[in-house]
Amino acid sequence: MVSFGRVITAMVTPLHEDGSVNYAVAEQLAAHLVEQGTDAVVVCGTTGESPTLTWDEEHELFQVVQKAVLGKAKVIAGTGSNCTQEAINATQKASKLGLDGSLQVVPYYNKPPQEGLYRHFQAIAQSSPDLPIMLYNIPGRTGQNLLPETVARLAEIPNIVAIKEASGNLEQVSQVRRLTPSEFKIYSGDDSLTLPMLAIGGSGVVSVASHLVGRQLQEMIQAFEAGQVQVATEIHIRLFGLFKALFLTANPIPVKIALNLQGWNVGSTRLPLYDPSVEVTNTLKNVLSQLNLI
Repeated sequence: MVSFGRVITAMVTPLHEDGSVNYAVAEQLAAHLVEQGTDAVVVCGTTGESPTLTWDEEHELFQVVQKAVLGKAKVIAGTGSNCTQEAINATQKASKLGLDGSLQVVPYYNKPPQEGLYRHFQAIAQSSPDLPIMLYNIPGRTGQNLLPETVARLAEIPNIVAIKEASGNLEQVSQVRRLTPSEFKIYSGDDSLTLPMLAIGGSGVVSVASHLVGRQLQEMIQAFEAGQVQVATEIHIRLFGLFKALFLTANPIPVKIALNLQGWNVGSTRLPLYDPSVEVTNTLKNVLSQLNLI
């Protein structure tokens, strides 16, 4: 049975002032995340600004992070695309590097029907049968919802082993849990919904906040698993303000600001993303100060 662990960090991509990728800081940050409670790292997902990275940059980042974690954490490559053949090509390259998995986002903009979604993911999985695949449903960004019935069909494919569910719909997550086998893992795609999703069969979170509070997220999930629901709830409530602050504007703008405030030289974001307002930055400073993170 494939397991990516409890806390999976959707890692930012550090950039130099000129907008080029800062591979040295990426290596340092990946190692730091593992030390702070991360079980697996998603490289070149949405938080890693995948829409504005080239395939060559992504391929280099996969190798840099793989080297940095030294086998202490899983490395999951964000190799999804709204072009099936592009996703296949990128996933095969990730597989050849010996990475631990692939995150496959629902195709964006072209809004395929459910049968198209099924065949898209089926083709990718069959092209790299030895690479475990995590589906990624985030209809707020892609414009299309991967329905539970389609997830259930996809879960029958041996190397499709998990889903990152970011629909924000707990009833949908319940239906996915009801229709899929217990070994199929469901991860929250929203930090603020991690605890509720654990209650309906979730396994953990693909997190943005874990850049800052990875150990606390581990403690929350492990407390819940141990039946210490009140302890888990207290951690959730304590971190809830941070969860919301990290999405005051488009991800990953806020988390990059937060990391820079901590002294990590991750730089800004690439256009069309842009620096936040003074109000957003000040709110982040206040929340981070309250949690003794800066």
